[in-house]
Amino acid sequence: MNEFEIINNLRKIIKSPVSLNLNDDVAYDPKSKLVITIDTYNEKIHYLKFNKPDLLIKKVIRSSISDIISKGCDPKYLLISFTGSKKQFNKKNIQSILQSIKQEEKKYNFFLVGGDTTLSNKSSFTICTFGYSKKIVKRNNSLKNDDIYLTGNVGDASVGLEILKNNLRINKKFKKYFIDKFFKPELSFGFHRELLKFATSSMDISDGLLIDLKKITEDKNKGFIINYENIPKSTYFKKLVDQKKITPIKHLFNGDDYQILFTAESKNKKKIFKHASKWNQKITLIGNITSSKADYLKFNTKTKKIVDYQGYIHNFW
Repeated sequence: MNEFEIINNLRKIIKSPVSLNLNDDVAYDPKSKLVITIDTYNEKIHYLKFNKPDLLIKKVIRSSISDIISKGCDPKYLLISFTGSKKQFNKKNIQSILQSIKQEEKKYNFFLVGGDTTLSNKSSFTICTFGYSKKIVKRNNSLKNDDIYLTGNVGDASVGLEILKNNLRINKKFKKYFIDKFFKPELSFGFHRELLKFATSSMDISDGLLIDLKKITEDKNKGFIINYENIPKSTYFKKLVDQKKITPIKHLFNGDDYQILFTAESKNKKKIFKHASKWNQKITLIGNITSSKADYLKFNTKTKKIVDYQGYIHNFW
């Protein structure tokens, strides 16, 4: 049984409309305007080992507030729980973590207001993020023929993970760039406030581009078609492809990018790029929502039906 099958079972007992029928990455109460999300990050599952605590805490914070900003909402308060050994949470590491939290508070304008600490053989972090908004952009309200947009680039974090696993040897400049992208994803902060003006659906890319696109279209009898050549890639990523150091399709759909994936009606195209320019935000039109239940990836003149969505899924048994 995987995480999505567990969620389907939970829908049978969770009836509050605040849950959004578990079809989103947040819970939302329109009366109180409260937006809530929670995430857990485990050693050897979400990160290899606890050896860069100052960077690791930035990754888990950004991946959590990414859920909030993809709804068009600002993060306001964070609760963080730490679990780990005495060696992992020694005085030096605690100070390093606290310093990084202060930096992230300033960068993304939120406040740490509490949490918990417990002893364990392996480290883990659980973060609950709160925000307030009069309305949000839900995950699966896309319309037939909507354009599909993506902020920033994808694939860099996946390459960074390969480097951390010692599966890829490249020069120091490239190595630093990709490892930074793994630990410090660039959130589309600022531009996210414009989403409420035009987005019909929105979410962040955490599990992978294709598998997250599937979440946007599920339950609506819709599909999508993506132009592979339009998927945004960094200059560093393209150089590794040119040098035949990496296979692009292996990394573009693996997730951990935390970019905003959103849909909008075609009539809003000029408005969208105008707002993106205002925030100096890179966005790319990568495809369209279709009335087909099947999903397709277009390679130049060839179009292939998607069978393997790649990405990350927790399998429990």
